[in-house]
Amino acid sequence: MATKVSLKSKGKGGKGSKGSDEKSTVQCLKEWSTWAVKKAKVVTHYGFIPLVIIIGMNSDPKPQLYQLLSPV
Repeated sequence: MATKVSLKSKGKGGKGSKGSDEKSTVQCLKEWSTWAVKKAKVVTHYGFIPLVIIIGMNSDPKPQLYQLLSPV
């Protein structure tokens, strides 16, 4: 016995499908925010030390680069 495939959607079949539009908007926003947070983590991870060095180089006593990088 073969099964019939129905193309009709289940549930409320009122005018328009606002629920799915809102759901897709929420899903899109969720994906975008996840993407943005991941990129921000990478930028922060690789940009923090160079930022500290640049700020140190622009300070008042003007240290040399090796003085900034030395542990003493």
